[in-house]
Amino acid sequence: MAANFDFLKKVDKDLFEIIDEAEHLYRDEYFEQCMAQTRRFGEQVCKKVLADRRTVEDTFDEMLATLKDKASGEEQEKEFLDDLYFLKKHGNDAVHSSRVNRSGMEALECLQRAFEVAINYSVYKAGAKDSILSKRYDTELLVTGKKSKKSLSEKYEEEQAKSATKSKPRATAKKKSKKDKKQISLFPVLWNRKNVRKEEGKPKKKFVKQSYTMAPVSKRNGIPVFWILVGIFSFISLIFILGIFVASIL
Repeated sequence: MAANFDFLKKVDKDLFEIIDEAEHLYRDEYFEQCMAQTRRFGEQVCKKVLADRRTVEDTFDEMLATLKDKASGEEQEKEFLDDLYFLKKHGNDAVHSSRVNRSGMEALECLQRAFEVAINYSVYKAGAKDSILSKRYDTELLVTGKKSKKSLSEKYEEEQAKSATKSKPRATAKKKSKKDKKQISLFPVLWNRKNVRKEEGKPKKKFVKQSYTMAPVSKRNGIPVFWILVGIFSFISLIFILGIFVASIL
């Protein structure tokens, strides 16, 4: 299976095996272990760069500090040191973290930084050909094991062109017809308005008549029953009182 670090085989087989294992860990989604492996790679590169100039430096921090002191200040050296510090920091975080973050993007950046470290080490320390300076890290090769036909820079340029094409209609909106202008100006921004537009696009629901109907209350003409009953009982009471009054006189 092809790998991004194949160029390193001829330069330093031990370093290649370390970083090749990191790519395998990434493919298996062991992202924390991948970052720890890239840290190990960075530390070994640091030892090889110091070589005979290394005295009492035992830890990665001490070696990086010595390299920083001995640097001439060139931009290439600054980038090299930045990449090594990045690998050290993220590798330490992955090893000492109490929880599993499963950060694939972070692990991918560690591999990309390790790739730049490997190229700089190969050319400026191990004397490899300058032609490898033009290499770019291939994420498709990392995931599938198959080399992409297009370079990462080419893919980036294509994405930039697509983004420019998508944003172009906004810049040329004035040249569009009134109908197009209306559609752009009425484009729904809020969630509620978005839902309204979705409802407008759906067919209207047919009215379904209820399966039951409430009988209307009809108005009754004439005197209500209640008052009729009140009148009857009042008349009976009056007759009863008159009967008692007449009986008492007789």
